[in-house]
Amino acid sequence: MTNSLDKQTANPDCVLFESRGAVALITLNRPQSLNSFTRQMHHDLWSALERAEVDDKIRALVVTGAGRGFCAGADLSEFDFTPGPHLVKRADPGPVIDQAFNPTARRLQNLRIPTIAAINGVAAGAGASLAMCCDIAIAAPTASFIQAFSKIGLIPDAGGSWLLVERLGMARAMALAMTGDKLSADKAKEWGLIWEVDENCLAAALTMAERLATMPTKALVATRQLLRDAGTRTFTQHLNIERDTQSALGHTHDYLEGVSAFLQKRPPIFKGA
Repeated sequence: MTNSLDKQTANPDCVLFESRGAVALITLNRPQSLNSFTRQMHHDLWSALERAEVDDKIRALVVTGAGRGFCAGADLSEFDFTPGPHLVKRADPGPVIDQAFNPTARRLQNLRIPTIAAINGVAAGAGASLAMCCDIAIAAPTASFIQAFSKIGLIPDAGGSWLLVERLGMARAMALAMTGDKLSADKAKEWGLIWEVDENCLAAALTMAERLATMPTKALVATRQLLRDAGTRTFTQHLNIERDTQSALGHTHDYLEGVSAFLQKRPPIFKGA
């Protein structure tokens, strides 16, 4: 049960933060706009992620959306399309990608704890990228994924064009990105975009997070990094990285505890250290 003293908000209008023991729950909270991102919302999300990052008691993170959507990407009402001088410069999406969406993607991918997306509704545009930036994704049956960029003359961003190919392969990624067709939750699971579909995706995500929070955190994050970057190296190079990573993890408490527990035939007690 959540301790009410632990429940706080990074910004009551944009992002909610709640600690549930060793699990942090972040809720994107602009349901009236399907949790589409404003610049302020990015900053509030960074603050919430930083709270989880610096709190040693937190060992797993769940991200979800309020209302009927997970995240509809960028809030286009923040772009200045007013007719007049310098329209092209004012409407340029490059700055907000560089200053907001890319930092958000990097922060999620580099968090010191495992991350789980509970996709409660539509994940469109950069909202789909946000879900893919998390380590594990669990979706409600009514959730959907839409690469909406081609409908407004743009390309998948916030890592979307990289993550789609990684998760789905070139043929499926290309067709989804070009057509902007909706991908259902069941099809997303079948194709490997997400881990699971569950009627109560938030409860399932929290259960998964609680499980991961009892595991060796450093090893989980190192696994994320190895799997994510595998395609950037030759096999021989990757063998060397595996060796060096194993050696580094060999100095951790959790490695010594895990082996000791195995030899002693008892459950391990990992500390994330």
